[in-house]
Amino acid sequence: MPGFVGAIQVVNISSSGVLNVGDVFLIQPISSSKTFAGAGSFNTGETVSITNHQSNTNTFDFDTIDQGNYLNL
Repeated sequence: MPGFVGAIQVVNISSSGVLNVGDVFLIQPISSSKTFAGAGSFNTGETVSITNHQSNTNTFDFDTIDQGNYLNL
């Protein structure tokens, strides 16, 4: 059912965000990312003890092209 929307103000929409005003059948935001992190990078908690003597994160991507997110309907 159509509706009337008054004035809106959009301040910010993130890269994978969606703004919908009115009727919609399907909203499907798609995004992709690649993250490199060393040992112990994503640890959370109150008491975390990490011992990394010689940590090395290899960020060389030898296949050049990753899987895209096109055709993800």
